Amino acid sequence: MPPENDDSRPTAGELMILQTMWAMQKPATVRDVHDALQQQRSATAYTTTLKLMQIMTEKGLLRREDGPVGGPRGHVYRPCDPPTRTRKRLVRDLIDRAFAGSAKDLVMHALSTRRPNGQELDEIVKLISELKSKPGDKP
Repeated sequence: MPPENDDSRPTAGELMILQTMWAMQKPATVRDVHDALQQQRSATAYTTTLKLMQIMTEKGLLRREDGPVGGPRGHVYRPCDPPTRTRKRLVRDLIDRAFAGSAKDLVMHALSTRRPNGQELDEIVKLISELKSKPGDKP
């Protein structure tokens, strides 16, 4: 897991690469990722994808491995962390930086910014109930 500092926080472009790789659910070459990104949006050069993935490897966001011996693939990459861990780290950082550590303020702002649909509201209520019933978590 990468260290929790500003240097390991993914940029918007890096997050797009991570989301693409999580959707692929398998190790991928730069070419695989670049081709998938091209289907989502255009005007990204292969060398940009390559450079971002190299930076992400240095930051500890991706792990680079050698492809199969004798296979057509050179290096393959995989995310170091699953999406849930990365998202939790990003949300924790957002709460600390933008909401002075208040999860309540984040939730209130999020719900007032984009109204959740009925199913989402049901899931939110269920999560709140589960959190309330956890022993040892009450003030």
